[in-house]
Amino acid sequence: MTTVTRLAIGSILIGLLVLGLKLAAFWVTGSVALYSDALESIVNVAAAGAALVAIRLSAMPADINHPYGHHKAEYFAAVLEGVLIVVAALSIARAAYGAILDPQEPEALALGLALAVVAGVINAVWAGVLVRAGTKHRSPALVADGRHLQADVASSIAVVGGVSLAYATGWAILDPILALAVAIHILWSGWGLVKSSIGGLMDEAVAPEELARIHARITDAATGALEAHDLRTRRAGRVTFIDFHLVVPGALPVSDAHAICDRIEAGLRAEVGEAVITIHVEPEDKAKGTGVLVL
Repeated sequence: MTTVTRLAIGSILIGLLVLGLKLAAFWVTGSVALYSDALESIVNVAAAGAALVAIRLSAMPADINHPYGHHKAEYFAAVLEGVLIVVAALSIARAAYGAILDPQEPEALALGLALAVVAGVINAVWAGVLVRAGTKHRSPALVADGRHLQADVASSIAVVGGVSLAYATGWAILDPILALAVAIHILWSGWGLVKSSIGGLMDEAVAPEELARIHARITDAATGALEAHDLRTRRAGRVTFIDFHLVVPGALPVSDAHAICDRIEAGLRAEVGEAVITIHVEPEDKAKGTGVLVL
């Protein structure tokens, strides 16, 4: 079992624990704001399950029907998570609207807030673990899960503060108003997840700073070549796809050109990690004078 898979399973277990704590907080208080916090945790559990399925699928080797692998499966999990967040936000808004029409003062507030704080601390710690591990292992599903939990922590802090304020002032209507604010917040975070995942599904190029490092690696490793041009990149899950044309002297033996390509591929993998690299070798009359110059 890979580290990424273990973390995905851990997310489901942590999500269930946090969900139980937040539901208990809502049950003892009757607070609509704490209900909104709990409902977002239901989304966390569902999204963690979707992430696990996607990670297992993306780890499958390439086959006849999927010669480039199954790496994009993780993006579908991230999109699904964004959609689930939107559904949760609409459900919270519906409950908040009803409570605004008939506001009720929360009960057993101290116990409910204590449970909510414990749940928030657990989420904050686990979110940091997921984002670091997802970045290290190039897993969009783990990163998306971690970012969502970070948004959940922010909304939990706002909920605890707002419910405390509602109790201190006696303004019961603050509770559903706060729940409505939480709905808007997670709706925005859901849109951010969907937007970033669509970029991966649409074969968006790597970030400019990473592209600059790829340029530098090609230049450093391509001694003996004349030029590299028509460089293209895209990302699919943890795998980076790189292809370009490499211009070499026409009289250069095939074995020497192959050795240059091997050096470039080794340098690029050292830079970006797991990668699929395609190099089209051309003679000097194909030089364009643009692109990555490696003279």
